[in-house]
Amino acid sequence: MLADKRFILAGSLVILACFSCDPSSDEDFASLPEVEIDLPAIAKRGYITALVDNNSISYFIYKGQAMGYEYELLKLLAKQLHVRLKIKVTSGVEHAIDQLNKGQGDIIAFPLTITKARRNFVTFTNPHFNTYQVLVQRKPDGWEKLGPDVVNEKLIRNPVKLIGKDVYVIKGTSFELRLKNLSEEIGGDINVRLDTMTAESESVIKKVANGEIDYTVADHSMAQVNAAYYPNLDVNTVLSVPQQIAWAVRKNSPKLQHAVNGWLTSIKKEPTFMVIYNRYYKSPRTSLLHMKSDYSSIGDSEKLSPYDDLIRLGATKLKWDWLLLASLVYQESKFDADDESWAGARGLMQLMPETAKRFGASNPDDPEQSMKAGINYLSYLNRYWYTRVPDSTERIKFVLASYNAGLSHIIDAMRLTQKNDHDPTVWKDNVEYYLRKKSESKFYRDPVVKAGYCQCDEPVNYVNEVLERYEQYKTHLSEVNSISMK
Repeated sequence: MLADKRFILAGSLVILACFSCDPSSDEDFASLPEVEIDLPAIAKRGYITALVDNNSISYFIYKGQAMGYEYELLKLLAKQLHVRLKIKVTSGVEHAIDQLNKGQGDIIAFPLTITKARRNFVTFTNPHFNTYQVLVQRKPDGWEKLGPDVVNEKLIRNPVKLIGKDVYVIKGTSFELRLKNLSEEIGGDINVRLDTMTAESESVIKKVANGEIDYTVADHSMAQVNAAYYPNLDVNTVLSVPQQIAWAVRKNSPKLQHAVNGWLTSIKKEPTFMVIYNRYYKSPRTSLLHMKSDYSSIGDSEKLSPYDDLIRLGATKLKWDWLLLASLVYQESKFDADDESWAGARGLMQLMPETAKRFGASNPDDPEQSMKAGINYLSYLNRYWYTRVPDSTERIKFVLASYNAGLSHIIDAMRLTQKNDHDPTVWKDNVEYYLRKKSESKFYRDPVVKAGYCQCDEPVNYVNEVLERYEQYKTHLSEVNSISMK
């Protein structure tokens, strides 16, 4: 019996291989490029914006830290291009292509299947790897007590049996196209039901697991990760021949495409690429840990850390969005209350002993005391900058930089900015610029400078990283306190 089933599956694959996956299709993407932003413009502005999907492989937040196959590679790409990385989470291929061509992103870092139809709207990078599509279906009730042959009898193993069945996929994906082509190949209609285009790529798989729908289609790697999380899922029925997976850029960004391809060629020769690939595609136990964690954006959790309540309370006192304060705490200690820096800063808020004592913490290793002292210190800094930097959005950058480097260096940079006829109340390209200049004798010996030399790249990077992580947190946690900074 098992041999017969293997014959049926093999025969199905032969049939699939005989038909073209060419999409003469009605994939209806919304736009061609409406902007001209290639690599020189990206380099000039200093950052690249990547459009990513929130799922258990590509990009997610785990215990306050951004992770994922796409995310780790994007960080390396940004470093290669000498720019900062900005992440924009989006869902649905059509929507992502529309955003790309409108200039809302510079690269789509999805696991995109290369198709002819999509080549009309985007330019693909070199492939990352090959994959294939599988049917996602539920095992029969009581499957745990049934033998494998009995379970197989109750599952769809021959694609012909999908005729007349409702299969749900996200609009505009290669899964939709595969099902339409498969209907032609098997000589009968599969009822292709389209989920909302803003649905996340794993949300439809979850609906199968929960019994809301019976079938969907997914790439085999992502399907396997989800099957580890939802053991009632079966993902062993193959529906496609191998397909190439790549990222995409605008059709009028040839220099960016060339740079990405060169970087891909180089990094795929190094062990780093396979380490990252295996971490997310070949480590189901690790993926399962991420998915089941109370502190992962993959599930329905609204938690970042065990100290969220303390952070929320502190943010209320500061009149900050709690996610901004959470980003600062992660930057300082990665939510580790026992953390100690090489310089002797301790606790969640990484205060030096003198500062901790001054602002109310006799024991900086105690999370409540550390948070209390950190909030008191931030309140003190905010009061200092309140009249000097009227704009609340700008002011927070001065507060963050002061928390990292101390007030004196930021005051020096402000004086240098004013002396050189720039705006001392604006951070970007003004105070930030002269803060970096404090490592040059011409500037740290200037009479207006009181604190002397500073290798001040760190506070500049600190501000950028806290604010960029804050944007990531806002993307992933729907329960955001929209409290303006005053």
